[in-house]
Amino acid sequence: MSLRIFVPIDSSALSVGAESVAQAILAEAERLGVAIELVRNGSRGLFWLEPLVEVETPAGRISYGPVKPSDVPDLFASGFLNGRPHRLGHGLTEHIPYFAGQERLTFSRVGIGDPLCLEAYRANGGFGGLERALALSPAELVQEVTDSGLRGRGGAAFPTGVKWRTVLEAEAPHKYVVCNADEGDSGTFSDRMLMEGDPFCLIEGMTIAALAVGATQGYIYSRSEYPHAFRTLQCAIAKARDAGLLGPDVLGSGHAFELEVRMGAGAYICGEETSMLESLEGKRGLVRFKPPLPAISGLFGMPTVINNVMSLASVPIILSKGASFYRDYGVGRSHGTLPFQLAGNIRHGGLVEKAFGLTLGELLYDYGGGSASGRPIRAVQVGGPLGAYVPESRFDVPLDYEAFSQMGAMIGHGGIVAFDDRVDMARMARYAMEFCVIESCGKCTPCRIGSQRGVEVIDRIIANQERAKNLALLDSLCDTMIKGSLCAMGGMAPYPVLSAVKHFPEDFGIGQSARAA
Repeated sequence: MSLRIFVPIDSSALSVGAESVAQAILAEAERLGVAIELVRNGSRGLFWLEPLVEVETPAGRISYGPVKPSDVPDLFASGFLNGRPHRLGHGLTEHIPYFAGQERLTFSRVGIGDPLCLEAYRANGGFGGLERALALSPAELVQEVTDSGLRGRGGAAFPTGVKWRTVLEAEAPHKYVVCNADEGDSGTFSDRMLMEGDPFCLIEGMTIAALAVGATQGYIYSRSEYPHAFRTLQCAIAKARDAGLLGPDVLGSGHAFELEVRMGAGAYICGEETSMLESLEGKRGLVRFKPPLPAISGLFGMPTVINNVMSLASVPIILSKGASFYRDYGVGRSHGTLPFQLAGNIRHGGLVEKAFGLTLGELLYDYGGGSASGRPIRAVQVGGPLGAYVPESRFDVPLDYEAFSQMGAMIGHGGIVAFDDRVDMARMARYAMEFCVIESCGKCTPCRIGSQRGVEVIDRIIANQERAKNLALLDSLCDTMIKGSLCAMGGMAPYPVLSAVKHFPEDFGIGQSARAA
């Protein structure tokens, strides 16, 4: 029986040489005449250890990393095939503190095995949710998701069950399920990791959603920057269709559901749901006026469920384990878990799936290990480029939708970008406005013109030109953008600006001379 070695095929691992490591392992095994089975798995999410090589032993899987091709001969010589100690060794993967402390529900299978192996997916609990869903009525399905407390993981945190019920009750000849996989926020990568590491989970979640609302067609709208995820999804969909999990008769139930993956063209605004629908219809990605809501008149004018990857990937475990199992994770009205993504100036960047309620401080220091530079972390931006900057004094606030909303911030997609004490927050505020200038679809004036004026005003503040007057103008401009923009692009671009001014006034020359660089 050959020994099994696991080398990730995830984009993050490939970017730091995983393919070369895999080839080096195969070559060394052949040279030594050792029979091995090389499994290309998803990433475990411990990015600072990538490429992370795991070896299956009677005691469990032993990890080694980060591994370079030049390390491979020495690993073989030291007996790593038997889990022997090595300078790159970390012991049992599940005992690595960063990994052991997590509560992996959505990511329970990511990194376990071959992402495109249906048998492995079934063996690890896959399709249990779909099988139970087929025994329930659409109304019962919607109620189960409602009772779980699942809220949209894309940013707005809207109750998923309410959205599904609206589509279920809508009368129409056709209905659609659309997965918004246009993961464009800086510091976010959980969608990509799941699509590359456990694509059948997303397919299962979308099929359950289709059964719940009576949809027969689904689309996954992914990013042009995610070619690996695109190919993996295409292959997984083909395998699912061949196995009768998609198509005119899902698992012999009489229910039809077809699924396609479409790739966007690189526009950040297409992460906004109505712009995404326009793009799916073959049009330029421009925001639509609401109402009507997409749940009433969405893709091609038909009722449409739109959820992001993490929302839909949470559905299989809810159906498999039950609503109460999922609801018991978290705090307050923030139920379940969220895969938080640590990026920026952080020592241990990667993915941490935890129940709502832990704090930023715990994520940044207990998991992230503090800054990569070794300097104090001064600020973190939570929720992408439109998210507020949170100062160190608020690192003890629990990660809970309502708690963050009360302090003028949002959790969003769970992306967390850290900055040490050398960051210039006035420059970061300018960057936020400039990002809006570049990415605005241009349909509404507050966003299109307001963001450009915002950059100009911040430049005058930085140059100390009538600073008090321009600070007041900036505040008024932000208020106009928040209240007058057509969508969250212009409506939330002021959040990082206002939070930077509020929490880091010295960087804007307020109350004292500007802090030295």
